[in-house]
Amino acid sequence: MKKKILLIMLLVFSMIIYAGCSNKSQDLNEEPKTNEEIVVEKPEERNEEKLDFGGRTMNVVTTSEKYVELFDAFAKEVNAKVEFLSMSSGEVIARIEAEGGKPMADLWFGGGLDAFMAAKDKGLLEQYVPKEVDKIDSRFVDSENYWIAKGLTVVGFLVNEEYLQEKGLETPTTWAELAHPKYKGEIIMSNPAISGTNYGAVKGLLDMMGEEAGWEYLEKLNENIPFYGKRGKDPEEKTVAGEFAIGIVPADKASFDVAEKNNLRVIYPEDGIPWIPEGVAIFKGGDGVDIAKAFIDFMLRDENQKLLAELDGKDSAQMIKEGIEGYDLGLPKDKLIDQDISTFGSMRESILTKWEELTKGK
Repeated sequence: MKKKILLIMLLVFSMIIYAGCSNKSQDLNEEPKTNEEIVVEKPEERNEEKLDFGGRTMNVVTTSEKYVELFDAFAKEVNAKVEFLSMSSGEVIARIEAEGGKPMADLWFGGGLDAFMAAKDKGLLEQYVPKEVDKIDSRFVDSENYWIAKGLTVVGFLVNEEYLQEKGLETPTTWAELAHPKYKGEIIMSNPAISGTNYGAVKGLLDMMGEEAGWEYLEKLNENIPFYGKRGKDPEEKTVAGEFAIGIVPADKASFDVAEKNNLRVIYPEDGIPWIPEGVAIFKGGDGVDIAKAFIDFMLRDENQKLLAELDGKDSAQMIKEGIEGYDLGLPKDKLIDQDISTFGSMRESILTKWEELTKGK
């Protein structure tokens, strides 16, 4: 009996060993998988809950409809709708206050940072800490997380060199040259009370030169400017039309394209380039605050930062997130002025009051 049991056990053991060897032999003979056959799990497939807002609408105040592609991609991803409203930064704040603090939109996208700072001070914005905020330069994020920048506008000169040559004048490459009396009547800029770009230029020059020297410089520059544009586009359009030789403009790809088309030249001032962060914020009390928060997270993802660089026509040095490549427009990052962004909004009223006195209603 014992011999019979022992025989059965030996038989079972032999079958196990054979099966194991057979499997190993099969594994060794199996061809390795190619790269195409290896499935790499995408981030959105790693147990991350996909957002679905059930077709709800997010209302957006924006400076331009050129961002439709970005918002369409967001809406598709999260099952939402996006409606746009267009109005100036000043109108935004005035309307919310007139309506008892009830916002007309959920998201505020683009525009000069001074307006966003004023809205924060008035308690009109919602706090939010975006998912990738640690990858953003701290200068471009509110210390209390009420706003974040979407990129930088930089200020340069749009120059009609042919016009200058006809008058025997050299092409100015610095702010210092621009204030020389020989350029009297040849320069146009927009009123900084209307244009965020030109307010940024004034504030940047004051930061670069110091207040006393800065105002002395602006007084000299004012002598060369016969009047100030009532629209932000005036300097570009009037320089293209040949009414002026030099326009103070936002230097982005659109400006370079206009220059190329009209035989003009865009110049980054060599003695310092003023810059303005373009704000993004969530309105407090909106019906779509949750959708707006999701959009800011979406906007900061690398692939969407690249799309934003393309839509805005920005040089890599104008992007707020390190490592995001934009256009190669030759912007020298080391020439950006060391500006005090903390006073960008708080000094606005005093700067514009002094500016009005200096320009005497031009």
